[in-house]
Amino acid sequence: MMKSVELFAGAGGLAMGATLAGFESLAVVEWDRWACDTIRENQRKGYPLVQDWPLWEGDVRGFDWSGIPEGIDLVAGGPPCQPFSMGGRHKAFGDQRDMFPATVDVVRRLKPKSFIIENVKGLTRASFHDYFQYIQLQLEFPEVGRRDGETWLEHMKRLQEEKTSGAQHFNGLTYNLFPILINAADYGIPQKRERVFIVGFRSDLGVEWSPPAPTHSWDALLHDQWVTGDYWERHRVPKSRRPAVPERLVNRVRKLDDSLLDRDRKPWRTVRDALIDVPDPRKPGARFFHDHKFQDGARVYKGHTGSPLDLPSKTLKAGAHGVPGGENMMVRDDGSVRYFTVRESARLQTFPDGYTFHGAWGETMRQLGNAVPVALSRAMACSVAEQLALTQLRDLANQTSRRKMA
Repeated sequence: MMKSVELFAGAGGLAMGATLAGFESLAVVEWDRWACDTIRENQRKGYPLVQDWPLWEGDVRGFDWSGIPEGIDLVAGGPPCQPFSMGGRHKAFGDQRDMFPATVDVVRRLKPKSFIIENVKGLTRASFHDYFQYIQLQLEFPEVGRRDGETWLEHMKRLQEEKTSGAQHFNGLTYNLFPILINAADYGIPQKRERVFIVGFRSDLGVEWSPPAPTHSWDALLHDQWVTGDYWERHRVPKSRRPAVPERLVNRVRKLDDSLLDRDRKPWRTVRDALIDVPDPRKPGARFFHDHKFQDGARVYKGHTGSPLDLPSKTLKAGAHGVPGGENMMVRDDGSVRYFTVRESARLQTFPDGYTFHGAWGETMRQLGNAVPVALSRAMACSVAEQLALTQLRDLANQTSRRKMA
């Protein structure tokens, strides 16, 4: 079995996806006690995906990596995103919460065959262009460390010179990087959640990686809703209660043609799709669902209007710009709004129903807002595992060929 370590694990979304892809975790590192309590609570319950995780609560910079072998198959992690998020203070390198230097240090120490680094779309903003390039150069040349007294701009210049001279002439550890921007909705997650993934493979492996092909599309959803009507039939919405095609989409819907649709793509999954069997939290049946309690106080104001039922939800958010801000809520058929419950939010993040969350409502919503959707994590980890397996098969074939020639 391939081995992995997970950094900044949070409530376990990225690590769970790696486990589902066949990786065995040798270390799961997270500093937040509430997130660690969530993992420990599920371990006590014997939840199969997490029960064998070697969880370590603390700062990743204080972890003893001597027990983890060099050349491990995968390092995965989502460094804290507040320095780059739209809701944060946007300080990047000047923000003490920036954990990219710690991530590079782990890569330098462990020399993994591959890594998956996840972060917010804000990392690609024009104002962060230079620092985003700096992050990638550090991951590409992790052994070219920053010198004492050297500014990050000076370090970046030295890294750029190293790259310009030709990575093939560099004798140290190098990685081939594949940075991509992904919308989770394109992979069957019922949420429009755009995230940056930096996937890297050790250069000596010679891997040419491509991201997993999208499985879902908006056009397929529009076709299902406004051309065939299958979406409304599936949800038993009577014709008298079906909304009209939104004016801004009329021309787009008119141009949809069966022959032009990518039949390999399924419709985007909507909030209604994700919560089809989840009762209103104020009704008696709600007691059969974990973490499914009604939370009062949802309201609409400028910039915070909630998620319509018949689209993927807006990006779930953490902290003051999520729960109190009013964005983590649904807009019901009658136009009223209410907050998503913890269980509904977990569905939107594709956590299994049997996985429970520790802490008060606001705290658990923070964990969920920071999480990587499990299904997206699995898709990304599976694509990396496939490349590593092909590399192993190629190496075995080469060894067999050399023995025959000898």
